[in-house]
Amino acid sequence: MPAKLDHLTIASLDREAADRHYAILLPLVGFQEVKDDIWTDGEGFFLQFMTAKQGTRPYERYGAGVNHWGLSMESSEAVDRLRSSLIEAGINAQPVQDLQGARALFVPDPDGLRAEFTWHPDGMAPVG
Repeated sequence: MPAKLDHLTIASLDREAADRHYAILLPLVGFQEVKDDIWTDGEGFFLQFMTAKQGTRPYERYGAGVNHWGLSMESSEAVDRLRSSLIEAGINAQPVQDLQGARALFVPDPDGLRAEFTWHPDGMAPVG
């Protein structure tokens, strides 16, 4: 059996800002906080949050490290609903992008790390 991704750890320069951001975003896509700094989708995947070391740099597009992380959405309409809910809550939700038939919403956190929420048509793989 292949290994399964079970968690992602995200370090933030401004933990208060990151905590506010993810406390709005994650429940909208089915995650729940199981203890301080740890959220789960309930199916074996966890997100862990920590404070970044002082003197480090925030996210840089195409820089070394995690570029973005992605979650599949159940429908194209769910992507639009998520964007609307995030805008209502004051989160910077970028325009929905057409990725060769898939519809993707990229949401930067306070450090610039993007979470991608994408609906893929039947038969389309999540990565190219």
